[in-house]
Amino acid sequence: MVDLESEVPPLPPRYRFRDLLLGDQGWQNDDRVQVEFYMNENTFKERLKLFFIKNQRSSLRIRLFNFSLKLLSCLLYIIRVLLESPSQGNEWSHIFWVNRSLPLWGLQVSVALISLFETILLGYLSYKGNIWEQILRIPFILEIINAVPFIISIFWPSLRNLFVPVFLNCWLAKHALENMINDLHRAIQRTQSAMFNQVLILISTLLCLIFTCICGIQHLERIGKKLNLFDSLYFCIVTFSTVGFGDVTPETWSSKLFVVAMICVALVVLPIQFEQLAYLWMERQKSGGNYSRHRAQTEKHVVLCVSSLKIDLLMDFLNEFYAHPRLQDYYVVILCPTEMDVQVRRVLQIPMWSQRVIYLQGSALKDQDLLRAKMDDAEACFILSSRCEVDRTSSDHQTILRAWAVKDFAPNCPLYVQILKPENKFHIKFADHVVCEEEFKYAMLALNCICPATSTLITLLVHTSRGQEGQQSPEQWQKMYGRCSGNEVYHIILEESTFFAEYEGKSFTYASFHAHKKFGVCLIGVRREDNKNILLNPGPRYIMNSTDICFYINITKEENSAFKNQDQQRKSNVSGSFYHGPSRLPVHSIIASMGTVAIDLQDTSCRSASGPTLTLPTEGSKEMRRPSIAPVLEVADTSSIQTCDLLSDQSEDETTPDEEISSNLEYAKGYPPYSPYIGSSPTFCHLLHEKVPFCCLRLDKSCQHNYYEDAKAYGFKNKLIIVAAETAGNGLYNFIVPLRAYYRPKKELNPIVLLLDNPLDDLLKCGVTFAANMVVVDKESTMSAEEDYMADAKTIVNVQTLFRLFSSLSIITELTHPANMRFMQFRAKDCYSLALSKLEKKERERGSNLAFMFRLPFAAGRVFSISMLDTLLYQSFVKDYMISITRLLLGLDTTPGSGFLCSMKITEDDLWIRTYARLYQKLCSSTGDVPIGIYRTESQKLTTSESQISISVEEWEDTRDCREQGHLRGNHRNSTSSDQSDHPLLRRKSMQWARRLSRKGPKHSGKTAEKITQQRLNLYRRSERQELAELVKNRMKHLGLSTVGYDEMNDHQSTLSYILINPSPDTRIEVNDVVYLIRPDPLAYLPNSEPSRRNSICNASGQDSREETQL
Repeated sequence: MVDLESEVPPLPPRYRFRDLLLGDQGWQNDDRVQVEFYMNENTFKERLKLFFIKNQRSSLRIRLFNFSLKLLSCLLYIIRVLLESPSQGNEWSHIFWVNRSLPLWGLQVSVALISLFETILLGYLSYKGNIWEQILRIPFILEIINAVPFIISIFWPSLRNLFVPVFLNCWLAKHALENMINDLHRAIQRTQSAMFNQVLILISTLLCLIFTCICGIQHLERIGKKLNLFDSLYFCIVTFSTVGFGDVTPETWSSKLFVVAMICVALVVLPIQFEQLAYLWMERQKSGGNYSRHRAQTEKHVVLCVSSLKIDLLMDFLNEFYAHPRLQDYYVVILCPTEMDVQVRRVLQIPMWSQRVIYLQGSALKDQDLLRAKMDDAEACFILSSRCEVDRTSSDHQTILRAWAVKDFAPNCPLYVQILKPENKFHIKFADHVVCEEEFKYAMLALNCICPATSTLITLLVHTSRGQEGQQSPEQWQKMYGRCSGNEVYHIILEESTFFAEYEGKSFTYASFHAHKKFGVCLIGVRREDNKNILLNPGPRYIMNSTDICFYINITKEENSAFKNQDQQRKSNVSGSFYHGPSRLPVHSIIASMGTVAIDLQDTSCRSASGPTLTLPTEGSKEMRRPSIAPVLEVADTSSIQTCDLLSDQSEDETTPDEEISSNLEYAKGYPPYSPYIGSSPTFCHLLHEKVPFCCLRLDKSCQHNYYEDAKAYGFKNKLIIVAAETAGNGLYNFIVPLRAYYRPKKELNPIVLLLDNPLDDLLKCGVTFAANMVVVDKESTMSAEEDYMADAKTIVNVQTLFRLFSSLSIITELTHPANMRFMQFRAKDCYSLALSKLEKKERERGSNLAFMFRLPFAAGRVFSISMLDTLLYQSFVKDYMISITRLLLGLDTTPGSGFLCSMKITEDDLWIRTYARLYQKLCSSTGDVPIGIYRTESQKLTTSESQISISVEEWEDTRDCREQGHLRGNHRNSTSSDQSDHPLLRRKSMQWARRLSRKGPKHSGKTAEKITQQRLNLYRRSERQELAELVKNRMKHLGLSTVGYDEMNDHQSTLSYILINPSPDTRIEVNDVVYLIRPDPLAYLPNSEPSRRNSICNASGQDSREETQL
């Protein structure tokens, strides 16, 4: 141990205790070497260079001092000219000699000395080995010309009155000003626009030219007209402005030569300056410049970030954004990396938009561009994806990077992000509002299969409109449809509302029904003050609180409504009505609010999951009184309400015991075990007990488990839903889940067939002839069309082919551009479609945002455009609840206690209800459902399309050939020939066409000619529809499929369908009306008892899965 301690080296001298107390005195004796860095900058020259050139602030002061000296020298020259008395005579000596007082000479000499010294010093400091480069510089030459004569006059007094062109110092002042501006930018660490610098250079150049010309003309005319400075100024302005009055002209040849030289210089210098200024102006117009910091701090603005800006996207955003009154004073700053489109430029030049929309060319990934847009002061930032790209994942990646960049630069700026694919959504969960296109697209396609025209319903709800569309139309359905399209979703606090304040402490269904009856508004949901979740139709057990936020559908919000006094009208109706407001009488003596007789309490027991049944009373009750409807109770009677145990499927009482046992063995209820992407909402739905082998998923190929090769062989009880898509992406999860949700009855579950390619043979094998719906998803491979609107070409042609082959098939599709919806089910000579096209143009001219709404495929819910949902993101800036409500309606999100969207069809047995208000009361009192609209189908006599016309034989032949005409009459008549008499033009064209086709050929023998004629007539007699039907049947026979299920498929041109959102209470209901309902969540009213039955989904198989289905 001692040896180890002896081996430890002693501490260095500077770390001894003595040194710590007395200080470090012995470091000089160390061998260490002190190194001084930047030694080269410690020389005298480097210090001067640091002070005069490198240091921005000191250099700026030197430049400012130099600029002041040059201005002072020019000022002293002007003073000398003004103090000088006019010379006598015209001798040339007056050009070289002037009268200069001694004090003035002294000031000019001092300025010259300082300027020359500074010039030499700066030349020495900037010397880099080439002395001629310093000497031959124009500023140095001008400095020598203006300073050296004054310095020589110090030593040679006779030269004190020598003329020196001091006015040339203005060019040195211009040079100093440019350097000073550059140093100023470096000193304050801010870069002004190049436009400002160029304008400054142009103005200074023009001033220097004028000043030089003024002083030169005045001096050279000392031997001529002896002009003063003002006359010289007048002459220069008149000359440079090309006016040339001629009252003041130079006389001497020298002054004339000087004027010529100055004009030549101006013609060379000024155009160059103007060209640079124009170029910078054009570049600034392309890039957009900057958004003013002062405006950003005093005015409110939002930023729109897009990868490419098209006119449709721009107008949709502007029309929807500025549709709200409180956003009229907002500015919109568009940040786009591409140049402004010609159409966009034309629109932004309109005064209505030019004052409020600012276009900046730049990238959201650059902090400089975000600073130009003043993103840190913006009220919101909208980031939109480019849906027209082939690689949609790449487009999402760009959107994600933009969102990250904005969040990094401006953490407090609210983000509204549009994403295309659902698997990329979790990257931007930090955004305030996110709309995933594929989620909404597939969910709307799925709901269109079970609730017709759900896409149209959602589209109309998220668009801002006043309901003025179609009011000038002569057709009644267009007026009703257009007026009801103005309904939107609004919100208000209950205690502040005139609509709902009186219903505090009442049930939700009671408030919804009476608010609709009294004010015509449809209450669809609420939100507690201490809860962020919105509840759609929480049911009759929900009691309204004063602090609840109510969500309702109406033409306009309550704040913009006027309430008229109707006391007199109420008094006049007292004798005819026995209903006096909210009921506080015993239940059995309540008077029906929508009827005239007393009613009995309806059975509120467990209802059928397939939908409410609006049946008539029993035969005994019919004999005693008219049909009546139960009142909506203020508070639900819990003793009379029996909860529906949805998990046990007792509601499906129509099935036989054998079917129920087989159904229970096949299906179970629970959450999907796997999620296709991060961020998908778990949905309680129908599941299979066992996973199906992958080989069994191929419908057209047999395997060891089954031998079926077509849909017909499977023997499905319900009609198919066929999805024709390009790839099986993750978005299909949002198509399947709404169709398999737990609240859908098992007996109504439709088989889903995914068709990745759609040739005719595959269509027939997958059961298209007996399918309920055919869903055609937009093809991503056609997104990269050279013309944007051609992105839907493949989808449109495929749908048109399906429509021609299977005209009665319900085809649902989605397009990229709303303008392309006019090509769906296209008929070239359909007069009714042409009339709708004219109506669409008129509505667009009136400024409507929903001009496309009258197209029959859109009104019927057969087609929609996902770009219409861009307005959902825009509306979220004002209505932050719209995305949540839309997701709840589409089934993308499930909130405990929140209802779901479903539909109910009106039959002839339901017509006793008569009006929509009575239907509202019936639903609220019996099942607790809240209706929000009607899908109506009407018969409409449409013009026969050219594809249906079968040419009549008697109209083919020329009337001059009587013998052949008589023969043709024996073989005539077709189902549509009588219709042609109503259309003379069509009849005339058919005759002309028939004449061309039936021209006489070479003469044959009698029998041969008769045979050929008969074959020709049979061929002519066949219509296009018959040919298509024959083609399909032949293919089915070739594939070994039965043609029993395939008929001639008469198309549905004789009907039209449309939506009435929140119609008026007195609207009559009709047969085949489909009523949209928001039904309460059945799981919200499960009793606390019998937990084992509710928490098990596989009792029939003997497996206990209580933990998986615990709610």
